[in-house]
Amino acid sequence: MPQRSGLAFAGTRDVFDDLSIRWLAGQAFGLIALALCVAGFASKRDDRLFFLLLFANVAFALQFVMFRSWVAAAIAALIVLRIHLVRQYKGHVAIMLGVMAATAIAALFTWSAPRDAWALAAGLIGTYGMFMLEGIPMRWLLAVAAFCWVVSNLLVGSLGGTLAETLILITNLVTITRLYRASP
Repeated sequence: MPQRSGLAFAGTRDVFDDLSIRWLAGQAFGLIALALCVAGFASKRDDRLFFLLLFANVAFALQFVMFRSWVAAAIAALIVLRIHLVRQYKGHVAIMLGVMAATAIAALFTWSAPRDAWALAAGLIGTYGMFMLEGIPMRWLLAVAAFCWVVSNLLVGSLGGTLAETLILITNLVTITRLYRASP
């Protein structure tokens, strides 16, 4: 059987081609998430923030799948559900605890390395902030969660995700400042 390269036989994909496709797809999903998140965090309206975060977290979940970071992918997917539930059940402790339990269970079943702790922390902190807080206090906890996501993205090698979460963190801090200035 003729060889295409030193790593694969004809009819199969070259390992490096597959890695490049996954890597590029991961970066593309990270950049899509970036655009959606910056638009959301730039808004002073919580409902618009939540709406844009729904779609951004679909992109983040797909990004983490491409990087085979299963805890982060599972938690990003759960964030889509969390945002939907928060819009209907904001302030409900039992539902918040259910989402936190689902987050912990997802991490338990997909855990692969200590780096997964950053995604777990981001998921839990963000869940509390979104369910129990509003406005500036919510955005402060979401800023902490964004920092955890920055670290998680750095550890999996996601350029797009790291840039996205860093800009989310900065945009969120700017919006917090705008909200402080606008308050009486």
